[in-house]
Amino acid sequence: MGYKDLHDKPFDEGTIAKLEIFEDYAQAWIPTFVMSGWASTICIFDFFAGTGYDKNGVEGSPLRILNKIKEQVGNIFQKKVKVKVFLNEYHKVKFKLLKAACEKYLEDNKDVKRAIDIEYYNKDFVDLFSQLLNEIKANPSLVFLDQNGIKFLSSKYFLELEKTTTTDFLYFLSASYIWRFGDTDEFRVHLDIDLDAAKENPFKLIHRSILDQLKLQLPEGSELKLYPYSIKKGSSIYGIIFGAKHPLAVDKFLNIAWGRNSINGEADYDLDDDLGKQQLPLFGEKKLTKMEKFDKHFRGQVLNKSIKNNADALTFAQGEGHIARHAADTLRKMKKEGLITYESTSPCVTYDNVHKKVNIVSYRIIKNG
Repeated sequence: MGYKDLHDKPFDEGTIAKLEIFEDYAQAWIPTFVMSGWASTICIFDFFAGTGYDKNGVEGSPLRILNKIKEQVGNIFQKKVKVKVFLNEYHKVKFKLLKAACEKYLEDNKDVKRAIDIEYYNKDFVDLFSQLLNEIKANPSLVFLDQNGIKFLSSKYFLELEKTTTTDFLYFLSASYIWRFGDTDEFRVHLDIDLDAAKENPFKLIHRSILDQLKLQLPEGSELKLYPYSIKKGSSIYGIIFGAKHPLAVDKFLNIAWGRNSINGEADYDLDDDLGKQQLPLFGEKKLTKMEKFDKHFRGQVLNKSIKNNADALTFAQGEGHIARHAADTLRKMKKEGLITYESTSPCVTYDNVHKKVNIVSYRIIKNG
């Protein structure tokens, strides 16, 4: 179970996919706090930064961070927000390449250089995480953990992040690695997963099974929400665990995930064979797709009055890993079918309506199914 150098060859499609998801989230995250008016300092941490580019010059996570900051540099100056960037690369040769790549970028983009405080580290992640944890806790933070080694898989890191109040994180892991080595003593020291329970489901669902177990490790009453996104690379599966406490953060990530795959919003492949379920079977009952299951479950919750308004609808949708629009679409259909009504031109299931405008719209049942 040795170390694998992720930069000894060009990024493959799976690596680029995870970089794009991180980049998309950084693009959504940075202006949220820059424009909020209450955060004087925001922080971005990339603990496994790599060299900055792959061998073909494709940008890695550090350069993508700087690009997203560049897009907001005018707002950063206007709002007088300090942006602190922390980049770490353990291997010395790669660390030198990382620092050189970022310094060249900042010399070519002096507005970005003036807008940020950047710190480079050439340290073991285990030591550096402890060193920077107070900084993460003190400010709104975006944390990027792209693990590459068994000791970095420990759930203690996301449990530490659970204690923070304004931290969003993307934690990447190799689900295939866990599938192969999760029952070894060496592995269990770092991440205690019931591999037999995980293997009760097909391999392609391994990431979902792991996340369900990690959720059970959260403290009782925790507000942290965890969501998976699986990426297939050949015969291997890699996973993203996104974590955040604020419903706006959840809203942004789920929209990114469902924007990449409108079938399940949870993987870059057909996780539940939903494409096959769209065909009507010759015999037996039709199997429901993920979207159809949500529609059925959501309808039941509205009709039994568990969901009474748009705030309830948004909370339910996010809890099920669905975007607000899915709930709104079902509510529109239910109104058209004469099942419910509401005093508004739309069901108003959006983050802005519920949390910013506090425009609460109630749903009244006309007939029950």
